[in-house]
Amino acid sequence: MNFARSCGTLVHPTSFPSDFAIGDLGERAYRFIDYLEHTHQGIWQILPLGPTGFGNSPYASYSAFAGNPYLISPDILKDKGLLSEKEIAPLRVPQSDKVDYEHAYSIKDQLLAKACRRFYERNDADEQKRFDAFKKENDRWLDDYVHFMACLIANDRKPWNQWDEGLAKRDPEVLASSRKRMNPDIEKQYWVQFEFFNQWMNLREYANSKGINIIGDIPIFVDHNSSDVWANKRYFDVDETGNRLLVSGVPPDYFSETGQLWGNPLYRWKELEKDGYQWWIDRFDQMFKMYDAIRVDHFRGFDAYWEVKADADTAQNGRWVKGPGAKLFHAIEKKMGKLPIIAEDLGVITQSVVDLRDRFNFPGMKVLQFAFDDPGNGFLPHNYSNTNCIVYSGTHDNDTTIGWYEKAPEQERNFLREYTQTDGSEVSWQLIRAGMLSVAGQAIFPLQDFMELDGKHRMNFPGTTENNWMWRYTDDMLNKVDTGRIRHLIGISNRNVKDARGDSNIQDVDTEEF
Repeated sequence: MNFARSCGTLVHPTSFPSDFAIGDLGERAYRFIDYLEHTHQGIWQILPLGPTGFGNSPYASYSAFAGNPYLISPDILKDKGLLSEKEIAPLRVPQSDKVDYEHAYSIKDQLLAKACRRFYERNDADEQKRFDAFKKENDRWLDDYVHFMACLIANDRKPWNQWDEGLAKRDPEVLASSRKRMNPDIEKQYWVQFEFFNQWMNLREYANSKGINIIGDIPIFVDHNSSDVWANKRYFDVDETGNRLLVSGVPPDYFSETGQLWGNPLYRWKELEKDGYQWWIDRFDQMFKMYDAIRVDHFRGFDAYWEVKADADTAQNGRWVKGPGAKLFHAIEKKMGKLPIIAEDLGVITQSVVDLRDRFNFPGMKVLQFAFDDPGNGFLPHNYSNTNCIVYSGTHDNDTTIGWYEKAPEQERNFLREYTQTDGSEVSWQLIRAGMLSVAGQAIFPLQDFMELDGKHRMNFPGTTENNWMWRYTDDMLNKVDTGRIRHLIGISNRNVKDARGDSNIQDVDTEEF
């Protein structure tokens, strides 16, 4: 990856403070970017930004291309004159360290409906020109998506294969009639996407202006109840009525004794290959318009993926099936050139997965929470063979470092204390220090570890569908982060993105609030 040696933070926008029960792309997002700049960090890593479906998971989205409408900031809409403070004020809620999804949806649905009406009533010629250009630029996915969402909402968000048969099968006459009948709802969905991408791209531009690169996340699979499958059934393993035949998952692993049954429909890779993998090329193209680099989730699935029957209760009884391998990435590189792609190479990793990763020079991931069972463990910093990797204390799927340490076997806890020459009382900082001082090109840590938070602040429990993706921080929690300690570690580990501009000072322990 072409990033300089640097450090960064992993936190999703839903975790930002806000007045609307969920984090968004408003003022607190910009304040977080200022915090990264102040601490001399150069990377912000996030989870997928798509509109979330079942379980509010960023990895179960209604679209592989669209943005999440609930990340739109009402305050920015107010600044644009699309909402008034009088309309917003009664819906503001106190800060919390949990997302209240149902309350957030209720608040945002009301405000987005009002703002949308005003947009269509008031937009001038220049704004209309920008709106039309947005629709044209994204027509390869946007037209299907807005129609899908209008139909989905009209059908109480039931899966598309339970809709009217003609609509589920995309009969041309039924589609045309539906578009005409649902035009007001479709027009709203167009505007929502236009506004989301305006707000996101402005935030990204601000981050880049501060020398901060954004790493996005692309899930290998898409959700069955998505516009992608509805509009492109030939690419997915579903029958003519839309029912899944074979689904995705992983066999028993660190996170689950029965494996993880994800339930996403599998790809018909031969059909995708016939089209030159154009659907995937379009997907990567969209992601690189949004981010500076992409972490490819479950990278090993491109080499071989775990196939499970759709009616299975667990992922235990499946089989490995060969994936597209290098053919897909050759096709992407032929169209788009060399790309800053990060391979999420965790789990059951074979030599062929390593070979695929290394063939394209994709950096892999080193997770320190997995490291302390043996001196020869490849996740330990002294075993990193080169700089082309990214070290993490943990990921969004792990416990916080303090939570992990409290539950780890005593053998691992003791080895960590010996390895770091500490008593384990500041275990978050010890893993941060170990990662910072490693040869890994990038060192990225969940914000919870910089905040020294315990397991109650975990983001996700893999293999479960409830009470996930809810963690948030408050302004006060960010203000209490030891920014001087971060800057010092970044300085001594040569990860200061400001060094090139000549304004680095590793002794600076300014405690300015954010």
